[in-house]
Amino acid sequence: MFVKICGITCEEDALLAVAMDADAIGFVFAPSTRRVSVTLARDIVKRLPPEILTVGVFRDEAPSRVVEMVHAAGLRAAQLHGHETVAHTKWIRERVPLVFKGFAAGDPALDHFDDFGADAALVDSHAPGSGQVFDWSLAEGAPKGRRVILAGGLTPDNVATAIERVRPWGVDVSTGVEVDGGAPGRKDARKVRAFVANARAAEPDNYQGPGALPYDWMEE
Repeated sequence: MFVKICGITCEEDALLAVAMDADAIGFVFAPSTRRVSVTLARDIVKRLPPEILTVGVFRDEAPSRVVEMVHAAGLRAAQLHGHETVAHTKWIRERVPLVFKGFAAGDPALDHFDDFGADAALVDSHAPGSGQVFDWSLAEGAPKGRRVILAGGLTPDNVATAIERVRPWGVDVSTGVEVDGGAPGRKDARKVRAFVANARAAEPDNYQGPGALPYDWMEE
């Protein structure tokens, strides 16, 4: 099961995610309490092993800026979490190794996911980053036979149930593994460990893992 820990705000938490066997970490560049600078992301990325997929999260950013920031930070992927058009998404995908396109659960645009040319569809709540759980039945409208990453209110306690219900290709968590009462973005080691372990334990028998991505980030 592909596991992404998002909302990383410091090197300590990035290395924690790596130590807990996450596949990917996300840096938020969209307006958010977890927003980080390109400079900070770049400094953290330099300390990470090559097998970790590094993702920049954007919302309604100019396509040229998305590409510029991904390359400036040394990231391997862009996650587009706004109202990006098909044309903008394709333009970005031609210039960065991987693109994840975010959709709100139940969004009719999911029916046209293939038009965007993205590598995976990320299905989230209507309030991304809020930690709110949505009705997982809405994710059943996600495209079949495609890489679907489930986000939105996931925690160590409910991730296994979510995987069993939705059967996604991957899961994405931010708020659900944060320190209770801590600063936004700061991760709790016990929660991260439990989340990854529970997600992997719930992996379907016929699952095709991260190696199914068209771009092998481990080669760089």
